Amino acid sequence: MRPLESLPPTETLEIENGLILVPRVKLTLTVYPKNPSVAKPIDEWQLKRALIEFLKTSLSVSITISEEDLEIRRFRDMKKRKREDPVAHGNLFIRDLGFLTKTNQRNSGYAEENEADVKVLEKKLIDWRKYVVEKMDGIELNLEGIKYGLSVAVPVSDDFEKMNKDWEEYYAFGNRGYASGRQEPDTIVIRGAPSRWFAEPRVSSKPSMLVTHTIFSTFGKIRNLNVAEDDDLGQDADKDGDDIVSGLHCKIVVQFEKYGDFYNTLKVLCGRTLQKQGSQLKANYEVTWDKDGFFRNSRSQAADEKSNRMPEKAAGQYRRETPRRESHFSQSSVDDTRRKRFKE
Repeated sequence: MRPLESLPPTETLEIENGLILVPRVKLTLTVYPKNPSVAKPIDEWQLKRALIEFLKTSLSVSITISEEDLEIRRFRDMKKRKREDPVAHGNLFIRDLGFLTKTNQRNSGYAEENEADVKVLEKKLIDWRKYVVEKMDGIELNLEGIKYGLSVAVPVSDDFEKMNKDWEEYYAFGNRGYASGRQEPDTIVIRGAPSRWFAEPRVSSKPSMLVTHTIFSTFGKIRNLNVAEDDDLGQDADKDGDDIVSGLHCKIVVQFEKYGDFYNTLKVLCGRTLQKQGSQLKANYEVTWDKDGFFRNSRSQAADEKSNRMPEKAAGQYRRETPRRESHFSQSSVDDTRRKRFKE
């Protein structure tokens, strides 16, 4: 795998287990009626056609997307909708970014060979994404004689520059008195990844600590790792009307030993979709940095539970009660697991 520092934002990255990180631009969409008293559900097909046509004809570079790259979720029960509520919201994915590299290509066939070139392309992508948001945000859509307004934004999980600024401000101003010395984040949280892609084939459909460690260790040395089925994702989505089956997705929390590995990994994960060789599924996960101290809190909770446990049969024998969601493995525990598996 090529060094992450030299990876252009428009280039696909192959990682372990047949997984691929494919670049794309993601924008969140919110649709609201110009007349708040509208009680008719919005026509999803017409909305998609209007947005596809706008991208094709109204930008400096014509963008062609498929209907699958427009996720639209309508407000299901219009009778329960409040006047200020939107009638629909969703996501737009722009996956063909090849036009950004055409002006940068060299005779070698690579558009970006050094850090300076990568920086130029990163700025070009950010500026173009900002341009698209400015062009789309606030436009008026006329569907079946009803006028709608469109709000467009870059989601936080895709805005690496904003996250970088947030953690710098957090450790500079919001964390004073907590610890001495320079503080830096080291933990990444990923939600919405398919559980089966991180499971052991023919063993279980649940995400495996060993498989997940193998995949993420390609980005750097791991200090702590946690992976579990993300039931909360399904609960959150149900509120918006999505039909998500519990257990299909997992939540991954990975803590790196070095800040540089954390930084480069988060930067690469931002603005990309996870795909797997041989599968048509595109996993549009969400990624962020952990400011809540996931592993620190897990250790504190585990220590509290240990002090409250009662002996079952004899002194020194205790019942394990660590919740599944709070369990985590360190580097040494994963290595021990590997040795045991090879011995078997």
